[in-house]
Amino acid sequence: MSELVSNFIRHRIETDLASGHWAGRRWRGSPGTGPEQAQAEPDPARIRTRFPPEPNGYLHIGHAKSICLNFGLAQDFGGVCHLRLDDTNPTKEEQEYVDAIIDAVRWLGFSWSAFGAEHLYFASDHFETLYAFAEALIEGGFAYVDSQSADAMRAARGTLTEPGQPSPWRDRSPAENLQLMREMRDGQHAEGTHVLRARIDMASPNLNLRDPVLYRIRHASHHRTGDRWCIYPMYDYAHPISDALENITHSICTLEFEDHRPLYDWLLARLADLGCLAQPVPEQTEFARLHLTGTLTSKRKLQALVSSGVVDGWDDPRMPTLEGLRRRGYTPAAIRLFCERIGVARSDSWIEPFVLEQSLRDDLDGHAPRATAVLDPLLLVLEDWPEGQTDTCIAPVHPHHPELGQRQLEFGRKLWIEREDFAVTPPKGFFRLTPGARVRLRYGHVIECTGWDADADGRPIAVHARVMPDSKSGSPGADNYKVKGNIHWLPEDAPEAEIRRYGPLFNDPNPGARDDWLDCLNPDSRSSIRSRVETGAALCDPEQRFQFERQGYFVADRVDHRREVPVFNQIVSLKDSKALSR
Repeated sequence: MSELVSNFIRHRIETDLASGHWAGRRWRGSPGTGPEQAQAEPDPARIRTRFPPEPNGYLHIGHAKSICLNFGLAQDFGGVCHLRLDDTNPTKEEQEYVDAIIDAVRWLGFSWSAFGAEHLYFASDHFETLYAFAEALIEGGFAYVDSQSADAMRAARGTLTEPGQPSPWRDRSPAENLQLMREMRDGQHAEGTHVLRARIDMASPNLNLRDPVLYRIRHASHHRTGDRWCIYPMYDYAHPISDALENITHSICTLEFEDHRPLYDWLLARLADLGCLAQPVPEQTEFARLHLTGTLTSKRKLQALVSSGVVDGWDDPRMPTLEGLRRRGYTPAAIRLFCERIGVARSDSWIEPFVLEQSLRDDLDGHAPRATAVLDPLLLVLEDWPEGQTDTCIAPVHPHHPELGQRQLEFGRKLWIEREDFAVTPPKGFFRLTPGARVRLRYGHVIECTGWDADADGRPIAVHARVMPDSKSGSPGADNYKVKGNIHWLPEDAPEAEIRRYGPLFNDPNPGARDDWLDCLNPDSRSSIRSRVETGAALCDPEQRFQFERQGYFVADRVDHRREVPVFNQIVSLKDSKALSR
């Protein structure tokens, strides 16, 4: 990982390791309580981090920053990063999302396998322990069952300037609280009748410490535990305990959890005092989340785009999900490079999309094979070229990697050229094909335009030209012809292909800040054209990426591409349009 990344987090880890702060930790090979870990060998991992998404949607580009940070730090410091699915809300989570998250992290190039074990965990793995710890908090006087309604609790919580009011049930005895908690666990009470709350400080200036809810009743089937449980822990309860059970050293969160850190620390300190957890307990550090201009990363809003049919699914190439970026043609290396370049800071900032796009260009330029595509084909007829005769023209697969070999283009009487490469009345500075002008057909011959055919509306439907027979690229006579224009072409029998182009999904730089965010959808975010592509490209497998010369980078669509019906998505242009205008 580059030194540009996570200066303050790296410094904290280096300081912790130098002081021996985590040296006494023990690890039994799997998560466990303090007494269970105490009997184990010293932890072989110098640090443990974790990436803990909730399986209620698909991962997006914002998650990529956290993935790269947590897995990257673990790699750099001789540790391990756990992948933990925070599945504590059974009404929103599905196995589909679990599978998609696992696939996305693997696709980005990271593994949770280390020290001879697979460190893939679920919060639901810890349900029994989480419940046992809740009883310990009750018995220790640190938690109570509250029987107020949700509205009453909300009204009594207070404001930033006024303290909250204690619940009338706050002073129930531990025995009564324990009995009610067990009745809740056993399904004897309806949803909303009781919750378990921490007993902290209803006058705290931090609202998260005003007796937060730890457990609620939820009669819902869980995708892993079925109907075993009808009470489920809140995130602020399950998250720190799961960290501790998994021996996490550095719990790295985004800034919105900064106000939750005192609760994180309070809970772990109480459970350590009660003998449930070993010292030292995990420590939370916050960093700024990724804000990409013109992009939504709210799972709720992304779900709305999918369910309403605005996009074709979570993998729509216009979506900021990792599935969408993958289908668009982004590479794992490009996303990792992007996350490295933007770094990690303590304050929020907005990143322009061209930073992500340039990371992709820098990755693809060195290894993407070249090919030819004519996106808007216009017929070119070489009138003095013999009917049925062809000449093989040679082009490199990659201009900087001769070891990748060459590709062949068959030069014949009828060819396809790009419509924009011909102009009847050329604008100033136009050096491509015009009546009477000469251009070089890339890797082929120099030609001279002799005329054109037009339809009833005056639109060109065919261009006519003659060939300079001794001008073929690479031949001794090629240097005798000095032309300013060099255009690409394909033979008449080049395969047809569908080319899909994508633009920003929104016209607003910050659609998530608007109540009417659906009103700023870009109506021109997607288009499709019938084009011609080089035979070798048409016969490629899905997800093969190319640089279509002079056009940009394209990928064979991973869902719809077939050799008999080629479909390519434009990933990114060859150059940053904003940079060109600056």
